[in-house]
Amino acid sequence: MALPWLFEFWALPHQLPPEGAWRTWVIMGGRGAGKTRAGAEWVRAQVEGAGPKDAGRARRVALVGETIDQAREVMVMGDSGILACSPPDRRPAWEATRKRLVWPNGAVAQVFSAHEPESLRGPQFDAAWADELAKWKRAEEAWDMLQFALRLGEVPRQVVTTTPRSVPVLRAILNNPSTVLTNAPTEANRAYLAASFLEEVRARYGGTRLGRQELDGEFLEDVEGALWSHRGIDACRVTGAPKLDRVVVAVDPAVSHGRSSDACGIVVAGAVTEGPPQDWRAYVLEDATVSAARPADWAKAALAAMERHGAERLVAEVNQGGDLVESVLRQIDPMVPYRALRAGRGKAARAEPVAALYEQGRVRHLPGLAALEDEMCRMTVRGFAGGGSPDRTDALVWALTELMIRPAAAWRRPRLRGL
Repeated sequence: MALPWLFEFWALPHQLPPEGAWRTWVIMGGRGAGKTRAGAEWVRAQVEGAGPKDAGRARRVALVGETIDQAREVMVMGDSGILACSPPDRRPAWEATRKRLVWPNGAVAQVFSAHEPESLRGPQFDAAWADELAKWKRAEEAWDMLQFALRLGEVPRQVVTTTPRSVPVLRAILNNPSTVLTNAPTEANRAYLAASFLEEVRARYGGTRLGRQELDGEFLEDVEGALWSHRGIDACRVTGAPKLDRVVVAVDPAVSHGRSSDACGIVVAGAVTEGPPQDWRAYVLEDATVSAARPADWAKAALAAMERHGAERLVAEVNQGGDLVESVLRQIDPMVPYRALRAGRGKAARAEPVAALYEQGRVRHLPGLAALEDEMCRMTVRGFAGGGSPDRTDALVWALTELMIRPAAAWRRPRLRGL
């Protein structure tokens, strides 16, 4: 009879509290991933003791939602809320006029609205649950007031259940050393979701920024001053490419190999180049980047990408590898159509003309480029804002330079001479 109420028996891994001396546990996941159930069960675990009347670790809990109505309908009375998760002998009573739950052992959970941060000034708690923090309108104020209120007990703790959004308060929480994170996509909880729902939303939103955020539970952070944004890239998505006039494979080679080496960026792109350059359109077809690979391995990967897409040419940056790059490629395929490219400017300067093509709506992305797109959105006018080297983005820049920028300059040159 007790088994249905033993959450640790039924819980998914991302729904169980991590070990360690954390202060804030962020449960970040896609829609329907089981975040609310995890938050409700955590509150239960804090307030319940061994018996219905025995004290638990916490006696005063703050339940903070975006509004009072949302907190009540989701956190308290929802299908995965506290009342639905509580066994009959430990189920708290809802006191509507006081906006609080009262357990048989005397523990109390008070409901608050993030729209009214000042309501958290004065009360004090030893535990808290904040739901959908990333969409609170006054998130920073409400969060700050909640931190001052968590001052009871030996180690006051709090849980945040939210769909990820790149908002300052969530970034700050995730960067705090006392925060732990669990993450899960919508599919992690598929046993409790309609199959038709998953099929429909994946078909419609799979691979988009909204899908990665709302379904995969990914935290997608746009960097200030970035040359590309996730929203801008979303606007250039297509499901397929038309007949292309040219296809190239661009390689940003890794000269060293091993776990500490950079990846070898390999990007396949094609273009329709009929008419004047302003009518040309480019399509990014595949990110075939390989990591920690030996020179022969990335060369084979690049040549395989050429064969898959029927590419006319392979281009590669040779600033670091020099003649070694061509030598490695020709050891595998002596007849490969190859062009060596030497960078005369920095990465950001090379990327700016390519970013301008995106702003003009002249580049399209096929599905399956998430890792490349994340890297692109960390390339700023001051350089790369991520860890390591932007190998995928470098390869993309070389590919689109070869397809669009270099031919456009050659197309205009004779016409300028004619003037």
